[in-house]
Amino acid sequence: MANELTVAVLGPGGVGGLLAALLSRTGHRVICLSGEKTAETLRTDGIRVRSARFGDFTARVEADTELREQVDACLVTVKHTALDAALARIPAPVLSDGLLVPFLNGVEHPAALRARYRPDRVAPAVIRVESTRVAPGVIEHGSPFAEIDLTGADVPRARRDALAGAFAEAGPAIRVLEDETAALWAKMSFLAPFALLTTRYGLPLGEVRTRHRAELTALVEETAAISRACGGPADPAQALARYDGFPPSMKSSMQRDAEAGRSLELDAIGGGLLRAAERHGIPAPVTARVVSEVRPFA
Repeated sequence: MANELTVAVLGPGGVGGLLAALLSRTGHRVICLSGEKTAETLRTDGIRVRSARFGDFTARVEADTELREQVDACLVTVKHTALDAALARIPAPVLSDGLLVPFLNGVEHPAALRARYRPDRVAPAVIRVESTRVAPGVIEHGSPFAEIDLTGADVPRARRDALAGAFAEAGPAIRVLEDETAALWAKMSFLAPFALLTTRYGLPLGEVRTRHRAELTALVEETAAISRACGGPADPAQALARYDGFPPSMKSSMQRDAEAGRSLELDAIGGGLLRAAERHGIPAPVTARVVSEVRPFA
């Protein structure tokens, strides 16, 4: 195993719980940060993972309501809707030199985090995965993949490489990328059409890509144009091909939140997309309409 790291995970839900369990299983020290009730459950029962890709297993973790010691890295895996309140669990003086690694949807959060923590220690990451917390400490990983892109050009490369090595050993596919803008917009370009349409129609991806193909194509093309204007990648044909290759039963996390009556990350995803379009003068009529139709669910 590579050198043992101490990693905090803020928000041990679908994504955070999966990463916490995988890192713990490979020998790293993991401290989950959550509310007291969840923390007590994790201290007692650990994190149970059910995954066709990584197997079914239980991982032991530490748990607390606040970061109380320096760590090598703190993964931020809460929803945007809970971010401001959750960050109170990570006092900047305690995090100090530790990496802050936000696995957040959207493209606007790195600037806000750099204003609050050391700018040269914020290493934004994106993850492509379908993983759901079905109960405190119980995680169902449904996708046949878990892929991470780690960025942060101002972060010392050795620090990023050490964390990337820990992820790679734990199981997810990992890339360390220098172009943060491209990485964040690549995720946004894929996520926005998928999240907005599965939530709008309450359908899994397979039915969206067949029954609402024209609308999906229009959203993909608008998102690609916005991404291009912001300096990100733009390949609508590739995006559609990726959707076509995913399991038809796949649901977006926004759709699952809507089904459960939870707050939606509509502002971070749909709102962020429309704000970028407005800044660059990119027409996005289909995106604007679909966002307005999803808003009642938020």
